[in-house]
Amino acid sequence: MANRRHLTIAGMAAAMLLATACQTDSGVAGPSGSATPERAGKPTSGGTLRLVGGGDVDHLDPTSTYYTVTNGILRAYARQLFTLPASNDAKKALEVIPDVATEIPTTANGGLSADQLTYTVKLRPGVQWDTNPPRQVTAQDFVRGFKRICNPVAGSGAPGYYTSTIKGMAGYCADYAKAFTSAKPTPQGLADFQNSHEIEGVKAKDDLTIVFTLTRPASDFLNILALNFASAAPQEYDRYAPDDARFRQNVISNGPYKITKYVATKEIRLERNPAWKQEADPVRHQYVDAIEVKESVTEPDSVQQQLEAGTADLSWDLPVPTAQLPRLTSSGDPNFKIFPGAVTNPYLVFNLQSGNENGAMGKLKVRQAIEYAISKTAINKIYGGKELNTPLHTVIPPGNIGYQEYDPYPTPGDNGDPAKCKALLAEAGYPNGLTLTGAFRNAGNHPAVYQSYSADLKKCGITVKGLPIRQGDFYAYLQTPSNAKASKWDISAPGWIPDWYGNNGRAIIQPLFQTNCSPGTSNYGCYSNPKVDDLIKQALTASDQATAAGLWHQVDQQVLADAVIVPFQNQNYPIYHSKRVKNALYLTAFQFYDVTNLWLDPPTP
Repeated sequence: MANRRHLTIAGMAAAMLLATACQTDSGVAGPSGSATPERAGKPTSGGTLRLVGGGDVDHLDPTSTYYTVTNGILRAYARQLFTLPASNDAKKALEVIPDVATEIPTTANGGLSADQLTYTVKLRPGVQWDTNPPRQVTAQDFVRGFKRICNPVAGSGAPGYYTSTIKGMAGYCADYAKAFTSAKPTPQGLADFQNSHEIEGVKAKDDLTIVFTLTRPASDFLNILALNFASAAPQEYDRYAPDDARFRQNVISNGPYKITKYVATKEIRLERNPAWKQEADPVRHQYVDAIEVKESVTEPDSVQQQLEAGTADLSWDLPVPTAQLPRLTSSGDPNFKIFPGAVTNPYLVFNLQSGNENGAMGKLKVRQAIEYAISKTAINKIYGGKELNTPLHTVIPPGNIGYQEYDPYPTPGDNGDPAKCKALLAEAGYPNGLTLTGAFRNAGNHPAVYQSYSADLKKCGITVKGLPIRQGDFYAYLQTPSNAKASKWDISAPGWIPDWYGNNGRAIIQPLFQTNCSPGTSNYGCYSNPKVDDLIKQALTASDQATAAGLWHQVDQQVLADAVIVPFQNQNYPIYHSKRVKNALYLTAFQFYDVTNLWLDPPTP
């Protein structure tokens, strides 16, 4: 993607994405589907959608899930009050729509108070849990879901979305953490806490009405309610520790599909949920009979061969092989698309808690040395080169509110500067270099990314010892602060896709950089700067989008001055599906096609 100027209002992000959707000749399509509508002919019913890839889910519990591919199947079994649609219209794809809610709350319909602090949400009758017998999803189920967000076992990856908006949520979460500081969390203990403590700003008025009270107006609150963290939770979930092995065998669905088989690291199978009703779901469909995920195939080339041969339909978690991109781009293959990115993926994060090498990761000049060492051009090549991916110098990627192009750690041609790295290491007290542990995913392009940045660091005297982690376990590992505090890793290369686009400063900065070192955090290195926390609060309460954009940019500057991460690239996303997949609609925040809207032709098993 080409560099873009500072975006000061939400609509400019949508406009940018719409503009990109015009580039059909190069195979580039819009952010929520191809520029030419995928729908062709009458939907067919039946068949098994076959996904194949390398790793497992991070979680199956909707409260905890934060891995994009997991969210791709979660859409089939967990519903929220609001959601984003699968649409070929780029503007519509960014607009929050009702899901379990009957309508968007407004002052006109009485759903939003005049001071914009109270949201009254009516639930849709006929939305049912897959229980025996089926049972209506109630407001109390959503209250339970919100109470689980701050659980100390497998909490939300972005609790700040809720603690900074909902009245009483911060206090509730603090009390939850305090209650289990010394006591071991057990399913009974967790349930007892949740059932005896209330969140002041989340109340069930009756079975089909939930009321939210905010601490201050939040123009992005509906986006927050559309995230998987805000899913309803049935009363049966009180029996299990969040996302433990027993939970994963007893997931209850309120979507069109239910999990009928889960074998860790091997297989996931979803089949039609008989309790689901089309008339109670305006977003999803139940075209295919089943969705099957086969794991342990770690080579992208093998997955691509299966897709082109028709023995699989979608890649679960592996990219289109880089070497195949020129052929696919020039061939005009209708099953191949490249969707524009507005992401930082991957990036290098520092474990500021590590005590290794005399606490090297806690020293600013060491981190700044590494900022200069990395060849972003080399990372680009792994993902298909600068034609597909642009080197990134900022925390906020282009296409998101608060982005302004600047480069605090410039190197010639973005190829790295070993001499500058060596000089800063010497100033930091490491003239003879040091040794670090680099945690990386063991599938897809990630081993090559690890090898690339390791080779760059070697040039200036830093030896990196690799710590391979299974693809599906990777984010759960980073989201466990005890691993960081135990100095098990020093650097790693995750990726970040904003949870929504438009007015989304909260969706980039808050999860990654606001003080949060609790289980489930996405602030993997436990970075904490009171100045950043204060700027985040100012941005969230800004009276207009232009002011907020300027404040988000100040956060960007401070985070990079502290050298908390090394941005690598803004990555466009190539994706391929088998020729029998029809109506493939792209979900931007998941980097995946909507499995609840596609059908198969022919619908073979």
